[in-house]
Amino acid sequence: MSFPIFRWSHQRIVRGLIYLCLALLSAVPAFCGDQLSAYLPNVQPSELFAGADRFGALQGEPPIAPVFRGNDMVGYAYLNSDFTASTGYSGKPIHIIVGIDPAGVVKGIKLIDHKEPIVLIGIPQARVVAALNSIIGKDLGRVAAGQERPPQVDIVSGATVTVLVMGDSVVRSAVKLIRSRRLDGSVSQGAALTVADTRKVDEAKTGTHNWQTLIGDGSVRSLRLTVGEVSQAFLAAKRPEAAAHPEDPKPENRFIDLFIAPVSVPAIGRSLLGDTVYQRLRGKLKPDQSALIVAGDGAYSFKGSGYVRGGIFDRIELLQDGQGVRFHDHDHTRIASLAAEGAPRLREIALFIVPSDFPFDVTAPFELQLLVQRSASGRDKAALPYNLGYTLPDNYVSVKRAAAPPPSVAAAAPADRPVASVAEVDDAGQALWISIWQMNRGSIAITIGALLVLTAIFFFQDWLVRRPKLFAWVRNGYLLFTLVWLGWYANAQLSVVNVLTFANSLATGFNWEFFLAAPLVFILWASVAAGLLFWGRGPFCGWLCPFGALQELTNTVAKTLKVPQLKLPWGLHERLWPVKYIIFLGLFGLSFYSMALAETAAEVEPFKTVIILKFARQWPFLLFATVLLGAGLFIERFYCRYLCPLGAALAIPGRIRMFEWLKRWSECGSPCQRCAKECPVQAIHPEGTINVNECIYCMHCQELYQDDQRCPHMIQVRLKREKFMALSTPASRGETPQKRPKVEVTYKGDPIKSPDAVPDQPA
Repeated sequence: MSFPIFRWSHQRIVRGLIYLCLALLSAVPAFCGDQLSAYLPNVQPSELFAGADRFGALQGEPPIAPVFRGNDMVGYAYLNSDFTASTGYSGKPIHIIVGIDPAGVVKGIKLIDHKEPIVLIGIPQARVVAALNSIIGKDLGRVAAGQERPPQVDIVSGATVTVLVMGDSVVRSAVKLIRSRRLDGSVSQGAALTVADTRKVDEAKTGTHNWQTLIGDGSVRSLRLTVGEVSQAFLAAKRPEAAAHPEDPKPENRFIDLFIAPVSVPAIGRSLLGDTVYQRLRGKLKPDQSALIVAGDGAYSFKGSGYVRGGIFDRIELLQDGQGVRFHDHDHTRIASLAAEGAPRLREIALFIVPSDFPFDVTAPFELQLLVQRSASGRDKAALPYNLGYTLPDNYVSVKRAAAPPPSVAAAAPADRPVASVAEVDDAGQALWISIWQMNRGSIAITIGALLVLTAIFFFQDWLVRRPKLFAWVRNGYLLFTLVWLGWYANAQLSVVNVLTFANSLATGFNWEFFLAAPLVFILWASVAAGLLFWGRGPFCGWLCPFGALQELTNTVAKTLKVPQLKLPWGLHERLWPVKYIIFLGLFGLSFYSMALAETAAEVEPFKTVIILKFARQWPFLLFATVLLGAGLFIERFYCRYLCPLGAALAIPGRIRMFEWLKRWSECGSPCQRCAKECPVQAIHPEGTINVNECIYCMHCQELYQDDQRCPHMIQVRLKREKFMALSTPASRGETPQKRPKVEVTYKGDPIKSPDAVPDQPA
């Protein structure tokens, strides 16, 4: 079909989109060069230091700005992203200006710019800022000297990754600045001590060991906790609501067995990984770069699920010498099993490469901090840290006397900009998603079963539509299942964001593991892709979309309550169709400029508000969703028809479908208009053709097609059949005449045989 609106205004639309992109480009500050000078005008000195009134000239590289109170300098202001990586959930840097005094105490924090979608469209920014402000007043000079551990920010439920990245970047950047000695000798004496010996990993020791030896000599360290021990820790931390939500009802059951070992050390790496995987790893590591194995088993996952979309493992942090780093998904590789003889079979085994911008010395003591998260009251979460310490055994280390004092800490940790992390290591053919699928076996089985039922409905549609009452029960029941179980329970609501993410991954480096990590979403997308070949977008939009199901069910209730139904004139209806395509193309183009902005703009979909968060959002989102659902009470599937960008995205490839399942009579459209008038979404043109781009495959037209009481064609067929039956005899119709049954008659007790039955004669 063609849309008249495109014939006269497509040039205007393209020109408008170009102007929009130019406006967005001009509105975004430059993210290269001198960033501090670009952001500093957005901050008042008093926001960082009480009573401060001005900033001084920028100093050094990366730049820092002295802050004055009158003629007295009270400290410095700097930008966190100038000193350390601060990439958040969106994949974009989070920019924070920090005020720090010469003693290394944080005096003020100002969140300047970010693209975090969960903060932009969900979690109030005030909650995130309040959590970040818990660092204010902390003496990071003691952290830089190794005398204290880095402070931990408070967890914000729903924005864990964002808050942890913000807190880490502030602490790490401050420690790096302090150690650079640019704060007028603020580092305590303990951090400036030099050592006479240099410790290096002994590369000559390459022998392998079994699991018991590795555990016994400290090559592999472990942390073991039961569910009851963790519950008691929450009680001691005065979080009884978290203690009341254990992962397992039996307190003696295993909460987690956590193991850690540095596999960049030859003997340990060859023992745990095997020669092939170890050699592949060595080929990927930069000089002096380290890699760790982290493995776990039990009720609690050290991986969690935040890395699936956020890309950051928010439950573990590597700590050394007052600094910490959280691993990113491209630092990670899943390992199926450990190669050491006698090693247990563990549920999760991860190989992490320590980012090259983190100053890590594998021969020095370090810790892996496990953040234990539990549901508390409502949607809030409580968190407790557990630290697993590690010191490399001396038999893996060679010690050399230094000819001269080693460089200062400032030279060991230069305050230069972070470099990109290394590429992902191959995972020996094992997929990352396997353990996630194993943990969701029940939900996967239900989803696959539901898809098989839907496939049967489509393949036996002719039999079903001949029984309208049964079909109505089947359809409404399936829509109710889609809404309640698939949507509100399993949160398997597909979104246009999935399409944008897929397109961006094709352009930037496709990785199946990212998509396989969400089993139900992946299964649904696979079924949608298959359905596009057979039926177009109808199977998803008409049967598998929870929000679409909610619209149809609420409209059915509205009809029952005699709510008047509005039908737009065909001309207006046809011109409103392209709106959703324009929305989709706008989001698609925007996603290649900024995925975070595209996710924000994708709030035109009310799916997150209504299905994922179940209306637990701020009032603007609730108002928008309520207006759309309210419009659907009067115009069936109003949002699906005119605004849904996901429907538009599916309609485009849906044109390649291979079969025509919707049957039509030659009279459809001329002269009969019944199907066109009764189509719930007006997807049938007045001339009788079905626009599959708009069809939701509700099969109402197929009910009419088979109905000899409502379809004019079938009515004529029925009348002709009845007339023929009235004017004909069974013999003239070629029917086999019925025979009279034999009757046995007796006379005075003796049977009398009746003659053979003869055919019935016509009356």
